[in-house]
Amino acid sequence: MDLIDTYLPTYHFSEKHALDVPSTPEHVMAAVLNYRPDNDFLFRNAITLREMPIRLFDRLQGRNFRSRKPFNMENFTLLEQRNNQDIVFGLAGKFWRSDYGQTPLVDAEDFFAFSEPASAKLTLSFSIDRLDNASIRLRTETRVLCLDKDARKKFAPYWYLIRPVSGLIRLRMLTSISQNAQHRAII
Repeated sequence: MDLIDTYLPTYHFSEKHALDVPSTPEHVMAAVLNYRPDNDFLFRNAITLREMPIRLFDRLQGRNFRSRKPFNMENFTLLEQRNNQDIVFGLAGKFWRSDYGQTPLVDAEDFFAFSEPASAKLTLSFSIDRLDNASIRLRTETRVLCLDKDARKKFAPYWYLIRPVSGLIRLRMLTSISQNAQHRAII
């Protein structure tokens, strides 16, 4: 059983990707933990475009829009890591809102307890399967559980709008992690 099943065994939306990596589980997990999507130009540009409305609104309201940090991996809460095999991150809130509507989570207990109406929970997992002594399969999966019909009605259009770009970003993420893991093996 994958660790993600502990956190969102049922869900409404999901996306999966995988890549075979010529490296060890240790190097790949280290690369996962060190991955920063904001180093990817596609991610940065997609987030800039996604955040344009709220930044414009901030500017029109006379607020310092530069003080708002762009969305990145720091927005996620580490829920659990199982050795060099699985790691799961979580988010909770109203992701379709221009400001992401994110509810801060401290830990897995907060994630399990979160039940705000018209909201959603999201998990992002990385799982490592050993193929042989020299390579592994790195899998990533995102799952979203909408906590009620209102949340599902609001989240669905957002999901279908972002999914193509999100999928491309995930593939680039896996490639970057693979390159980083292989570089670690050389050092």
